[in-house]
Amino acid sequence: MSEKKEVLTANAKALAINLDEAKYGTFAEIGAGQEVARVFFQAGGASRTVAKTISAYDMNFSDAIYGKAPRYVSRERLGLMLDHEYNLLLERLAGPRGDRSTFFVFADTVATKGYKSANEAHGWLGVRFQTEPGGPPSEALLHVRMWDNDAVLQQEALGIAGTNLIYAAFYHRDNPGQFIESLADGLGTQRIEVDMLKFSGPAFAGVDNRIMALYLVQHGLTNAVMFGPKGDVLQPSEVLYKKAILVERGSFRPVTHVNIDMLNCATSQFVQEPEVKGKDVIVLMEITMNNLLASGTIDAQDFLQRVDLLGELGLTALISNYSEYYRLTSYFRRYTKEMIGVPMGINNLLEIFNEKYYEHLEGGILESFGRMFRHAVKLYIYPMRQEAYDRYLSKDSAHGVGSIIGHPMAANVLITAKNVHVADRLRNLYDYLLENHYIDCIVGFDQQVLGVFSRDVLGRIRESDPTWEQMVPATVAAAIKKRRLFGYTGDKPAMAPEKIA
Repeated sequence: MSEKKEVLTANAKALAINLDEAKYGTFAEIGAGQEVARVFFQAGGASRTVAKTISAYDMNFSDAIYGKAPRYVSRERLGLMLDHEYNLLLERLAGPRGDRSTFFVFADTVATKGYKSANEAHGWLGVRFQTEPGGPPSEALLHVRMWDNDAVLQQEALGIAGTNLIYAAFYHRDNPGQFIESLADGLGTQRIEVDMLKFSGPAFAGVDNRIMALYLVQHGLTNAVMFGPKGDVLQPSEVLYKKAILVERGSFRPVTHVNIDMLNCATSQFVQEPEVKGKDVIVLMEITMNNLLASGTIDAQDFLQRVDLLGELGLTALISNYSEYYRLTSYFRRYTKEMIGVPMGINNLLEIFNEKYYEHLEGGILESFGRMFRHAVKLYIYPMRQEAYDRYLSKDSAHGVGSIIGHPMAANVLITAKNVHVADRLRNLYDYLLENHYIDCIVGFDQQVLGVFSRDVLGRIRESDPTWEQMVPATVAAAIKKRRLFGYTGDKPAMAPEKIA
């Protein structure tokens, strides 16, 4: 039996740092008192560690010291604070003690619960530090949300979270999993959420920020993380704020012609919606943790390959822990009141109407649909060929899905949102959603690509069957061949035509 991990309190962590003679630095905090510095002072021995504390609350003072930023609680403001305080630290102390000290600056800019308002409680925290005297700095930044309803409790949570970040940067930087887990020490995920984390500098030279972001979801510190087309880790509120959202879920292993055709057609329809015209739109490709864990454990290389391929196509990727669509749309409602569009295939539509997924809800499927459709949400349904539909019925009937699907339709037709069968007891509910355009058919699709499925492409790649290239966009095919992704080892030569005797 493995030993239970010892979890240090914030005071114990601060004391350990205070007693580490080499570490010396500045604490700059705006928006929630000086909670992190307070932890270090209360721990004892702070004079060995704290060079200065500062809290420039007044906007004029703050702008005069750090310069102006678009928003005061933002990554830009945090960066200005770290730059100014770190340069000042070196300027004043490099001579007197630079040969024996590893300097650091901790900074945060935070909004806690307002005195007369229910504003979002969140903040940006960062630590810039040396690993050896006179050495170049490294940096760890994170965005945190505080879930306590009381401002004093939020301030306390911030003090603990900031101390955890500093301690992890100093002592857990070589163990990414332990670094992530320790951020919630003394708090748990009920009090804070860390939805963005970024490392830079020589201390983190071997760290891939995308993998670290994935760990945040895996360890329950957040339910979703986001990556830009260039592979950079994004902060969801900055990307999604007040935007209309179109999100397509899939395995994208690899991205196929169907994935792109579905997205392009749905996007064309979505931007023509009256509620969307003239609005900023963000398009996302979402992969669930369930999909990444399909083999039992997360294959980091496989995850990176999928995100990289989406980036090759200029697409933003979202990794979420929201298996149910109603939870995904509720997540987006944190950031926007604009319309949400969800393109999907017939198989996913039928899964949404599978009542077994909602047994944990008191209101069952009606409650899930009430949550999903209550604020301008529409499903755009991509058609399926009859033979694929029949295979789906046959495959999933053993899992209880068949009970909600009617008899197969006549041969040689496309199954669409208008002719798909659901269980008789759900038919009126389905018709209501269809007639009121909560569910719409995707139009303008390419019938030539309807039979393409990611699992078939993956199988052909691994079997060195060159026909896989016809099933994916040219950009994707080139990337797979160049980087040898998904087990690609080269294609077998095409079969020569047989000679006639």
